[in-house]
Amino acid sequence: QVQLVESGGGLVQAGGSLRLSCAASGRTFGGYAMGWFRQAPGKEREFVATISWRGDITYYANSVKGRFTISRDNAKNTGYLQMNSLKPEDTAVYYCAAGITPTMTSRYDYWGQGTQVTVSS
Repeated sequence: QVQLVESGGGLVQAGGSLRLSCAASGRTFGGYAMGWFRQAPGKEREFVATISWRGDITYYANSVKGRFTISRDNAKNTGYLQMNSLKPEDTAVYYCAAGITPTMTSRYDYWGQGTQVTVSS
């Protein structure tokens, strides 16, 4: 089992930045790919970014490419999502997930509880 806890969400003005963290406990986090997803009110959960367990493979949704950066520190059992140039449409609950492969689908084995990100215009 891997337990995931997100943090770093909050309220920010458009154009601002936030860094989300995903702290893992339980089984070795380093053996898992990590993904970030988000769900806005009234919408389905959508893929944001993913990173391989080595950190050498990353994928991003087109909507965040060039603005968001996913990274990880396996020694700290923590993953990150640096979000820059935030837009009101980035407002959502952000979830981190851990799984065997870095995929843009929801095929992850473990999920966190989410952290709210609100971007004001």
